[in-house]
Amino acid sequence: MSEFSFERPLWLWLVVVVIFCFMKCRAKESALIFPHLNILKKAVDKKSFLPEFLKAVAIIGTLLALAGPVAIDSNVQVKRKGYDIVLALDASGSMKERGFDRAHPERTKFDVVKRLVKDFIHKRSGDNLGLLIFGSYSYIASPLTFNPEVITKILEYLDIGIAGQKTAINDAVAEAVHMLKNAKAKSKVVILLTDGIDTASRTPADVAIKMAKKYHVKIYTIGIGDKRGVDEAYLRWIAQQTGGHYFFARDAKDLARVYATIDRLEKSEIRGNDLVKKDELYPYVLFVAILALLGYIYIYGKRGF
Repeated sequence: MSEFSFERPLWLWLVVVVIFCFMKCRAKESALIFPHLNILKKAVDKKSFLPEFLKAVAIIGTLLALAGPVAIDSNVQVKRKGYDIVLALDASGSMKERGFDRAHPERTKFDVVKRLVKDFIHKRSGDNLGLLIFGSYSYIASPLTFNPEVITKILEYLDIGIAGQKTAINDAVAEAVHMLKNAKAKSKVVILLTDGIDTASRTPADVAIKMAKKYHVKIYTIGIGDKRGVDEAYLRWIAQQTGGHYFFARDAKDLARVYATIDRLEKSEIRGNDLVKKDELYPYVLFVAILALLGYIYIYGKRGF
């Protein structure tokens, strides 16, 4: 929706003064002794209306242009400067286990994770988000985007085993860092979630960590489910090496708290101003004022007013 405004509204007071002068400050005319004076006066007034009107348009138009008229479009969305975040989710075969959500024991771990990740995404409206899925290998489900709806839609179509049955944590870290290496955000973050141990990576752990350090990527690691199935020492090491934190979630409630904690830890300090598209209108107003002035000069010279 467009709105109309002035950038320098103080100039509008001069418009009021000019209008008042046109109405009350007319020059006194010499008295004439002439029969049928009323008829002559009407004829003169009729002839002088157009140049007076053009003069008023020229003066008032110039003052309005100086006041800086603008049309503001409040529907224009500006990309906000927030964090660049890649969500790396384990979709290996072990994520099909049920009972992770006690309120809905029929749901698999992956279904619960997708629901909680959707909630997290909608809280990060100012950030550039990407989605990576890993199992036996890793692949990019969604490149970085400012549109959270894109990722939530993609999440709905992802399922367990889509990237293989094993777990390749190092490959996922390397791929996530690669997604962020050219990012310009103030902070680059990977949130990696898994319920298992690395059994399929081709990328050495130290290489993946060196990549993260080189491109200043912070990694938060989350282990879920049974602690006996999670390599906590390794996940904690990844987080510590990159300036992140390691979290463990035994069930869905714990995982919801983990995402809430990360959301608080990574609140973006740089937010885009609520800017809107602004169209300058003064050239159009000034153009009309100039045309009126030229018309006034032409009539003044032709009629000798």
